Amino acid sequence: LKPVGQQLKRTGITADHLTLTGVVVSLGAAVAIGNGALRLGLVLLVLTSLPDLLDGAVAKASGTASTRGAFFDSVADRFTDALLFGGVAWHLATIEPGRLAVLPMAVLGASMLISYQRAKAESLGFEAKGGIMERAERLIALGIGLLFNQWLVVILWVMLVLTLVTAVQRFAKVWKQATAATPVLAARGTMRSRARSRQQDRRVARSTTTRQVRRRSQLR
Repeated sequence: LKPVGQQLKRTGITADHLTLTGVVVSLGAAVAIGNGALRLGLVLLVLTSLPDLLDGAVAKASGTASTRGAFFDSVADRFTDALLFGGVAWHLATIEPGRLAVLPMAVLGASMLISYQRAKAESLGFEAKGGIMERAERLIALGIGLLFNQWLVVILWVMLVLTLVTAVQRFAKVWKQATAATPVLAARGTMRSRARSRQQDRRVARSTTTRQVRRRSQLR
């Protein structure tokens, strides 16, 4: 994608422009899906994925990659997911009676869980990438469901199960890392407390010595 990023950079397009474009197109996709135009929703879903695929390449090509951009991109991804699955829920609520519209929202909730797991793990210094149903796989599965709409509900159930499996995988991965890190942290804590104890002992010894010197000088 580096050559594409270089070409887009020359046109003056920034990574933020691409991220915003993806959000706007995802809104159109959600409206199309909600109104039953699933084929149009599929086309817009593909168009939504392209800016998300290219914004990182443009940021690197232009030398503007930053933590601010990464934060913006991550928030935009979550918002895009909410729009898309909200559109699917709207569609199912229109054509199917009962509580089936809750299913895509359950998929959305599970996807938010695995995103939170990764964010929290990385904030603690652990690594939580991976799993059998990450964002790319969810979008591909959703695209297949829109293409073969008679299988949409079945695909949503599969997505829900596999996303929950991914959540369990990430939890186990971080739990293992955190368990291995606990003795090291405990040892560091013990060493710090010992160092503090030594410093306090030295301070007490210095204070005692100072008092003895003062007393001797007073006696003289």
